[in-house]
Amino acid sequence: MQPITTDFGNTSVTFSTDERRWQAITARDPAADGSFWFAVSTTGVYCRPTCRSRQPLRKNVRFFDSPDAAEAAGFRPCKRCQPRQATPAMEVEHTQAIEQACALIHESDPAPTLDTLAAAVGMSPYHFQRLFKARLGVTPKQYAMDLRRQRAGQALQESTSVTAAIYDAGYGSGGHFYGETDATLGMTPTAYRRGAAGETIRFGAAECYLGWVLVAATDRGLCAIDLGDDPEALEAGLRERFPKAAIRHDPGFSDWTQQVVRFLNAPERGLDLPLDIQGTAFQRRVWTALRAIPAGSTLSYTEVAERIGEPKAVRAVAGACAANKLAVAIPCHRVVRQNGNLSGYRWGIERKRKLLAREMEE
Repeated sequence: MQPITTDFGNTSVTFSTDERRWQAITARDPAADGSFWFAVSTTGVYCRPTCRSRQPLRKNVRFFDSPDAAEAAGFRPCKRCQPRQATPAMEVEHTQAIEQACALIHESDPAPTLDTLAAAVGMSPYHFQRLFKARLGVTPKQYAMDLRRQRAGQALQESTSVTAAIYDAGYGSGGHFYGETDATLGMTPTAYRRGAAGETIRFGAAECYLGWVLVAATDRGLCAIDLGDDPEALEAGLRERFPKAAIRHDPGFSDWTQQVVRFLNAPERGLDLPLDIQGTAFQRRVWTALRAIPAGSTLSYTEVAERIGEPKAVRAVAGACAANKLAVAIPCHRVVRQNGNLSGYRWGIERKRKLLAREMEE
């Protein structure tokens, strides 16, 4: 895998040294945009390498890996080159860099280090990590761990034993495997492989203005919030999802159920209950973005895709919304079509309409 070029025709050149950075400034090299920023001590201003302002003296120049670092040092952004704004060329290069890094993570075993990834795309480790997290919502290390956990879930279903799954998923030891997958799957790997065998899931159901709501939880937190017309059908759906779990209706669980009902009635109150969120790295990024949408507001699928730094992943965003198992706690009902019309909702379009209407009233 070849590094992204940072000097047209020369993939070996990066802007990691002060000498190269100064050369880029004097040449106003567009390939340097986004790789570093420079500040001028005599003006108190920092700029992008291609700034058209008068060239400063070398002795007055300081280099920074990010706008935040420059501002932390007391410099203010240049009004001419607007160094905080990404140029179209930078956006393209940044997208390519992230795609290349993700591909390298998928292809490598063990996962590449931050330094290796940064070198592969021709960036400093600091700048690359900030860019990666800004685009994907997780660090490269977290992304790699999420990928391995995702593979672990698949391996548990396909492998002949948990031991085989450990190595099929790329884990070097059982300790790391159990530590990571237990937190992600919401249960032990053996239990997950056996359809949640040996796990206890408590649930309760209550009437609400949308019909019935079923609330279920593992020891880690809420694992399901379902809406429907028939409480028995909702319970049957829960048992089908976890066929070997010990699922029991728990009268002591009514407090959590009523908290969800109160949240349905008054969404501005918020829902202060732990969630046992199970999903891929991409799905969790989408769900995190959904939870940031305030009650009474909506976003289009395109806008959600843009917020997570994946403007072309509109269909994937819609898929993540459809995969949500925690109605209202992860408010996928607040996502609509580009023209504002309502789109699909796993619990029914009419419920989506009522939820949005109630939130608008508040």
